[in-house]
Amino acid sequence: MTLQPTGREQVTPAPFLLPTPALLLDTLREAAAAGAEVIRDGERRRASIVWREKAATDFVSEIDETAEARILEVLLGRVPEAAILAEESASTLAADRRAQGVTFVIDPLDGTTNFLHGVLEYAVSIAALVDNELVAAVVLHVPRDDWYTATRGGGAWCNGQSLQVSTIAHPQRALIATGFPFMVGDDLERYIDQMRQLMTHTAGLRRPGSASLDLAGVACGRFDGFWENRLAPWDVAAGILLVREAGGIVTDLAGLPCPVDTTSVVAASPAMHEWLLERVR
Repeated sequence: MTLQPTGREQVTPAPFLLPTPALLLDTLREAAAAGAEVIRDGERRRASIVWREKAATDFVSEIDETAEARILEVLLGRVPEAAILAEESASTLAADRRAQGVTFVIDPLDGTTNFLHGVLEYAVSIAALVDNELVAAVVLHVPRDDWYTATRGGGAWCNGQSLQVSTIAHPQRALIATGFPFMVGDDLERYIDQMRQLMTHTAGLRRPGSASLDLAGVACGRFDGFWENRLAPWDVAAGILLVREAGGIVTDLAGLPCPVDTTSVVAASPAMHEWLLERVR
């Protein structure tokens, strides 16, 4: 006897296939370009931009918020199931939680204070994690239109050129980047002690004002190292992958692999990392 369909059979949904790192990178590039378009429009009308304090000396502008919205349109249009961890108001995932599947970590305008003052060090920074592992990253230096990209196992690149960290092994020749404390509660005395250690033993310190670009600078060998005592997930996510794929080491101040979290960061070439870590901790 042949059974006839009843219309009530259970249908097993097709499994969701995770995008490949290459497809995720394409998505990040498209999203970064959309965010950069908003930022470039803001450059033309900088004097009239509305901005406010999120906290003392920590600013957000209408450009940050609009750029994030445009970025999200692209990301969620391509991967609607993704979780979001973002600097402004769009997070669907708390910074202390982790989701399976795809998570996008977004800083729509890293270096807002620079942008508002016309200092040309600011970027769009977006990373993709799959099951909590970094797999793709883009840092777009908007004023120079420099594209720093990486995929897990695929290397780090800038405008089509492969990146490698510095080979300088002598601290006296090393140029180190950092970020000065600016938030209430930051341990200013600790930074002063760290800077005293490094100012007297290196070629110099720099504070450009955008952590994602500082990490990109380590990846391309412009800086021999970078440290900061406290950064947010969206500050570090893309830059961590860039440095690692360029052959560098990224840890926290305890010397453990740097998480995509609120964390301390020490990033450097293999030749400089241990020395830098010892000095800053």
